[in-house]
Amino acid sequence: MKRKLEISELIFKIISYTLLAIFSLACLYPFVYAISASISGIHAVEYGEIVLFPKDIQFEAFGRMFNNNMFWNSYSNTLFITLYGTLFSMVTSILGAYALSKKRLLFRTPFNFFLVFTMWFSAGIVPQYLNYLDTRAVFNKIGIMDDKWLVVIAMGMAAMNIILLRNAFEGVPSEVEEAAIVDGATEMQVLTNVFIPMSQSTIATVALFFAISRWNGYFWARQMISNANEHPLQVFIRLQLENFTNPEVMAGWNEPYASDSVIYALIVCSIVPILIIYPFIQKYFAKGTNVGGVKE
Repeated sequence: MKRKLEISELIFKIISYTLLAIFSLACLYPFVYAISASISGIHAVEYGEIVLFPKDIQFEAFGRMFNNNMFWNSYSNTLFITLYGTLFSMVTSILGAYALSKKRLLFRTPFNFFLVFTMWFSAGIVPQYLNYLDTRAVFNKIGIMDDKWLVVIAMGMAAMNIILLRNAFEGVPSEVEEAAIVDGATEMQVLTNVFIPMSQSTIATVALFFAISRWNGYFWARQMISNANEHPLQVFIRLQLENFTNPEVMAGWNEPYASDSVIYALIVCSIVPILIIYPFIQKYFAKGTNVGGVKE
């Protein structure tokens, strides 16, 4: 009986690791292909000869991209939106989650219900767009003409992330909070010195969610930002793709690299920062999701 269990467990591990390896390779392949296509010659890219490794290696596509001032401008806009957007979202989400985690909060149950309700039902894109237009009008009245701030503030809330933080705060032992209050700590001191340090995993995970959302944001950024100099990287990539599909633009194309190579080079550069940051936050990811996603 014991031997049968050992054999079945071995078979299960082999199947599990095999499926996991296949899944990992399937996720990794598009990135490898993008790198290969970005540094391959025009003939290999246009005739679909790239499978895994690059052919006729050249780096002119990256050179064209790096010499484009609009690329660096859009990159700086994306960094601005990601940095300030994540910071603004974390401040509002932490404060909201902390308040909703307190049983002494007046109308706590209705507030929590309305928060969850927004996850079940959405007003739709058109009402949301009209709401953003009203927000822009308010910004213009107070002298804020930079549409990047509109993206930062208008996209500053996410119900799911607030719920994760709220559940993490509810898991903090009440005895620790009471001890801090007895020692004379104010409400803000309790939050910053007790709840935030004891919920670092969930906070790091939610910050990663917000950062990725801001970094990859395209639709609302294109709708709300009218000035081309304020476009983030994702919008810039899309506009470049539209230019390269224009026959008039491509009529005089005489380069050793394909237009697709430039797009793939842009994609690679847009992914690299997330790949650099993710390993430092990965250790918090599983723990933070479990802690914030389970309510005791």
